[in-house]
Amino acid sequence: MHHRLSTRRALVYVVLAALAWGTGGPTGALLSQYAGLTPLATSFWRLAAAVVWLTLARLARPVLAAGPLRPVLAASPLRHVLSGLGLAVCQLGYFTAIPRVGVGIATVIALGAAPIFITVAARERLTPALFAAVVGLVLLSATSGTANLTGIAAAVMSAAGYSLTTLLNRNTPDPLTTALLGFTAGALLLAPFAALPTTLIGWLLIAYFGLVPTAVAYTLFYVGLRTLKASTAAVLALLEPVVAATIGVLAFHERLTPLALLGAAVLLLAVAAQSRR
Repeated sequence: MHHRLSTRRALVYVVLAALAWGTGGPTGALLSQYAGLTPLATSFWRLAAAVVWLTLARLARPVLAAGPLRPVLAASPLRHVLSGLGLAVCQLGYFTAIPRVGVGIATVIALGAAPIFITVAARERLTPALFAAVVGLVLLSATSGTANLTGIAAAVMSAAGYSLTTLLNRNTPDPLTTALLGFTAGALLLAPFAALPTTLIGWLLIAYFGLVPTAVAYTLFYVGLRTLKASTAAVLALLEPVVAATIGVLAFHERLTPLALLGAAVLLLAVAAQSRR
């Protein structure tokens, strides 16, 4: 896992990460329904559960990690703290924006601005495929909302947090340990918002949330970032809302408007175009 991947395999890893992330939104909705957790408490348990899963992975399969935990932390402690801050800010910003501007606008700003931030910060080229992906996201997430300045600023903050985490974890020699340290820092920052789930199904959902959309997804994403440009990985990650929308249709009997279907098609074509580059 620690050798540089072929471009094709790196693309597959990032796509798998995006597919896993797409199950996170529905899982969070179920936690609110069955465990009575607030979005911020859900964010804490998501990161805390991921810490548990990654710790177990290191203990069960030491070969998955490049070496002991302490030297990795000692080599760049500030990077891991800032990565955890980025994860916490991403969660806090997004869930602060939703009640103020609506899910659609919050999603468009938080997910749509991130690839642009990442591309500019990494001094990479702003491609037509990237702009097409953002347009597709806008169409897919088109919904009613309000122009609340606090909500817009929070959504931009969420995009900045995600961008910071992505940029900091390019070319990491130990993706699993990097993810573990970042999640630990993020969970500590979100600990004041923690609350205990009230049902067994709540704990089971937390276990899944921490494993698939978090521990597995971010580790795969960081592995892919060792080979792919940050801008390419960020565009591929926009598959997340397509997966979430599909789950909403299949599992929650939601309906997509013709405009949303057009947006999904444009987004998928843009991702394919970016991948071919």
